[in-house]
Amino acid sequence: MADYNDSENPIAVRFRAYVQDGAFPCVGAKSAIGRGQMRFVVGRDIRSSWDDLRIYGALLDFALNYRHGPKIFQSLVVIFEGPEHLSEDFFEASLWSRVQSLADKDAWHGQDYDDRVDSDPTSPSFSLSFGGEAFFVVGLHPHASRPARRFEKPALVFNVHHQFDCLREENRYESLRGRIIARDVAITGTSNPMLARHGEISEARQYSGRAVHPDWRCPFAVKPKTQYGYGDL
Repeated sequence: MADYNDSENPIAVRFRAYVQDGAFPCVGAKSAIGRGQMRFVVGRDIRSSWDDLRIYGALLDFALNYRHGPKIFQSLVVIFEGPEHLSEDFFEASLWSRVQSLADKDAWHGQDYDDRVDSDPTSPSFSLSFGGEAFFVVGLHPHASRPARRFEKPALVFNVHHQFDCLREENRYESLRGRIIARDVAITGTSNPMLARHGEISEARQYSGRAVHPDWRCPFAVKPKTQYGYGDL
């Protein structure tokens, strides 16, 4: 497969330093770096589709490699060079614009949606799917209201859902989750109101990092493969 890893890009180097800082709460991300299992794609503008084909190729490659070697603490980080002035609302809109474009490409390529999750963004079992593998997305940007979501550039972190299931099977998930929440509270002073376990409420509400209202509607829909002429594939 093609190499989409921009790990030596200066922005990626700064992202690793950001995660490795003692104040950063996500110990899972720290483990991904420590194990050399965090890959990077650096794009131009989160508002633009310019890099979407490259990002989608990286997601397919990442999903395939994960299935061939399903190790926990793996992430694909997509960082955009700009813009740096986006409000939380505009960052959220840009996040879903990129995600929709990537999902459309997945449908166009005839990829099956991961049947372990739901494609309906209103479902408590919702997750994104690329290359037949479910992903949870964490958005970061300079103007995020929660410090743990602030990075100098807009970024989308794609985490394979299956690794969370592995942690549950090993009875490690709740302990890890508790440590991350405690570290986040220590930084911010309050717990994240958007946090929920998969199956309790749609995880779509958590992606951007913005605190959304109960009546918030996710601007995302999966197009059927038949729309692109794949029929019964």
